[in-house]
Amino acid sequence: MIERMIDPEEKKEDVFEKNIRPQSLEEYIGQNETRENLSVFIKAALMRSEPLDHVLLYGPPGLGKTTLAHIIANELETNLKTASGPSLEKTGDLAAVLSTLEPGDVLFIDEIHRMPKFIEEVLYPAMEDFEIDLVIGSEGKSRNIKIDLPPFTLVGATTRAGDISAPLRDRFGIISKLEYYKESELECIIKRTSKVLDMPIEDKAAEVLSKRCRKTPRIANRLFKRVRDFALVNGETVITEEMAKKSLTKLKVDDFGLDAIDIEYLTSLITKFNGGPVGIETIATSIGEEISTIEDVVEPFLLQEGFIKRTPRGRVATEKSYNHLKIEYNSSLF
Repeated sequence: MIERMIDPEEKKEDVFEKNIRPQSLEEYIGQNETRENLSVFIKAALMRSEPLDHVLLYGPPGLGKTTLAHIIANELETNLKTASGPSLEKTGDLAAVLSTLEPGDVLFIDEIHRMPKFIEEVLYPAMEDFEIDLVIGSEGKSRNIKIDLPPFTLVGATTRAGDISAPLRDRFGIISKLEYYKESELECIIKRTSKVLDMPIEDKAAEVLSKRCRKTPRIANRLFKRVRDFALVNGETVITEEMAKKSLTKLKVDDFGLDAIDIEYLTSLITKFNGGPVGIETIATSIGEEISTIEDVVEPFLLQEGFIKRTPRGRVATEKSYNHLKIEYNSSLF
């Protein structure tokens, strides 16, 4: 699979984001409702000297779920321990993580929807009663042991809330959906990043980046980093609007934030299948991408921005797609 500049999933190159990650809710930009509610819940928990209720954060990748987990731990003045759903393959893996917790700690499990079912069931008593029941020993000589845990807060993050079982979802006291960002919020994030990374950026240049980052802070920061590279190599001490546009053109990120794969998807949908409707499997085959990549990475933004529609019979290109690709749209076909 081709690496995409505008892929919202975290990459190794995004390690630099740890340096620019806000440390408090006050510094955190966007997600106002979630931020304000968390502030109240955290203050109340501290006033009661109790652990914060378990928190479930869901929404598209790159919107700040991991950052919020770090902030929650910082605001609670406690430690953050991290794990991911796919890495918890055995009950012993979960027990090893839980046994390191101290009173009040925050345990962050990313991609929590990918936890195996039997691991999930071990997690239930840990969340409810702060204890885990384990079976040890070989078959015929096995025995149950109960391990008491200190009170802790679990923060789960997922891009697929629908894949989380009802029993697990019901054990979270705080559930928050993260929304795509507004351009004005993204401009603020980009300007903050420019200060932290000591590379000034003009207002117009920040505006250009905010329009092409697919409403996602992670992509905004990644584009800023790449544009900064072009500016430095060209001897620029500030990122100008012209430099931003030239750099993004070289990166093949257009005015709407679409890249080569998005264009290939839309072009295939229109030219090979007359604009649809066509099934996801057929589209995936036609452009040589995996179905999961198209569903999780390509289509969410295209749907959000009105380039395509999902119908019972398959995907359909909208008039906006035709206009964007400069292909004549014949409404009588639809």
